[in-house]
Amino acid sequence: MIYLKSKEEIELMRQSGRLVALVLSGMNKMIASGVTTLELDQWAEDFIRRHGATPAFKGYRGYPNTICASVNHQVVHTIPSGEKLKEGDIISIDVGVNLNGYCGDSAATFPVGIVSPEAIKLMQVTQQCLYRGIEQALVDNRIGDISHAVQSLAEANGFSVVREYTGHGIGRNMHEEPQVPHFGIPHTGPRLREGMVLAIEPMVNVGSHEVVSLADGWTVITKDRSLSAQFEHTVAITAEGPDILSKL
Repeated sequence: MIYLKSKEEIELMRQSGRLVALVLSGMNKMIASGVTTLELDQWAEDFIRRHGATPAFKGYRGYPNTICASVNHQVVHTIPSGEKLKEGDIISIDVGVNLNGYCGDSAATFPVGIVSPEAIKLMQVTQQCLYRGIEQALVDNRIGDISHAVQSLAEANGFSVVREYTGHGIGRNMHEEPQVPHFGIPHTGPRLREGMVLAIEPMVNVGSHEVVSLADGWTVITKDRSLSAQFEHTVAITAEGPDILSKL
């Protein structure tokens, strides 16, 4: 079932989304060679709790930490660890919060120092894919319009879109209907209605779209070990157009 949110609920979700944006902004300032992903995770949890919220990922389906911190060829759901970031790495951080009973969810990929031209292009295109998808988040469009917009831009730049993991509805729960694939056929899928709130989160690879899961049950990597990036926003469908809730 797809839950439509009232304007009051969307404003509560904006508070959650803004907190997620603050968390990502704070971690961006910390990212440097020698910093561990566990240090980022611990800072994020403390920041979220000090702002009266709870980490939405921690304990969700058994996930042990506050953020997902995926480096280089790691795609998504990577558990933070004591491994140190290195100059030239890229790191995708996904974070969710629950504030006043509503969830916010956002992700971004950051460079560690000076990175390769290929990595820069990947990050730029992936972020552009997110915004191209958001442009299609209009009343009376369909989910497939978002999906196709993301896929077509990624592939036009020689990249591929991960297919096994999708965006999703979001509200009182982190994952609600509908699913939001980042590949697909325009004018297909559920119709977008005012009050829907979606987490749109393309994951884009330099190489093949194929991914594999590691033995920890969480970490997903590219099958060919190529670089991967992710950007995500929580977006409300309104009569005035898409409203990005997870921004400062």
